[in-house]
Amino acid sequence: MQKHVAVLMGGWASERPVSLSSGHECAKALRETGYRVSEIDVDRDIAEVLSTLKPDVVFNALHGPFGEDGTIQGVLEILEIPYTHSGVMASALAMNKDRAKAVMKEAGIPVANHKIVHRLEAAKWHVMEPPYVVKPVNEGSSFGVLIVLEDMMHPPQQLTAYDWPYGDIVMVERYVAGRELTCAVMDGKALDIIEIVSEGHKFYNYDAKYSLGGSKHILPAEILPNIYQTIQNLSVKAHHALGCRGISRSDFRLDEKADGNHDLICLEVNTQPGMTPTSLVPEMAAYKGHSFKYLVSWMVEDASCGR
Repeated sequence: MQKHVAVLMGGWASERPVSLSSGHECAKALRETGYRVSEIDVDRDIAEVLSTLKPDVVFNALHGPFGEDGTIQGVLEILEIPYTHSGVMASALAMNKDRAKAVMKEAGIPVANHKIVHRLEAAKWHVMEPPYVVKPVNEGSSFGVLIVLEDMMHPPQQLTAYDWPYGDIVMVERYVAGRELTCAVMDGKALDIIEIVSEGHKFYNYDAKYSLGGSKHILPAEILPNIYQTIQNLSVKAHHALGCRGISRSDFRLDEKADGNHDLICLEVNTQPGMTPTSLVPEMAAYKGHSFKYLVSWMVEDASCGR
């Protein structure tokens, strides 16, 4: 019998446009593979919608809070509908940058020093010596990320805006210069590594990620073989340390020193990587010989409860 897959997308988080793009692409590929597909633009009545629809599997293409932080995963556990990606605990843990870094550090994964402060405190004075980065604790796609360089006399005043949408608690993290690298893990095994070179952007922000021509992807990354293997190993270690399932993607910065040493840190682990036409995971999977249709079909067949 034809398996019925409900693709969840949209929602109300900042990453709604990315989620819609991911969801439509995945739904199209699943239909072409032979699944019966229902596309759902998620609203707060999602439990009722799914109870009526009764799909065999949920493909979670949501991004950001609610879709990526363990909340929708909990709803799906209650409804007993198998779903893709990571479960409740891993999703909640990876989405909270502070908690995730504590777990990764304990597992021997290098992370940057940071402080957790109220955004208004971070706006009053430099709570860390520049250069540093200010990040919302629970956001994705680089929303709300601010870089403070050595020559900046004052902290970013955007943090005082009355309509600041990213929550009051922020992470102030040591800035690590260097190359932007990312590695996906699929079924517990590392895929290859992409170096991301932003085109016309200060860093790999939202526009660089999702605008055509916003960044250049170098696959495989042109780095030393021992560093390549280290990043793959650390990606798998992070995936397991946080309890991820299905597919995850770990982001790194590599600062190569003139003396031959290097500074490598893990920035974060994404449990719901983008699946848009410019996304990284489909590109890495294709390099391994996995078509986009195979990738999304594998995710559906891997779906379960109790993840």
